[in-house]
Amino acid sequence: MDPKLLDILVCPVCKGPLDYRREAHELVCRPCRLAYAIRDGIPVMLADEARELTPDEAQQ
Repeated sequence: MDPKLLDILVCPVCKGPLDYRREAHELVCRPCRLAYAIRDGIPVMLADEARELTPDEAQQ
């Protein structure tokens, strides 16, 4: 994932910062408890396609 791209991407729901989880290939918004998949190096920044985090995942 390009570090410059990570600097400008925000959560499409709350406009908050995202955490990059390399091993899961996801960008995570902790306040919204959503994870956005990264497919073929491209973040899928659609709220409808985001995965809800479990309570344990949200605390990581």
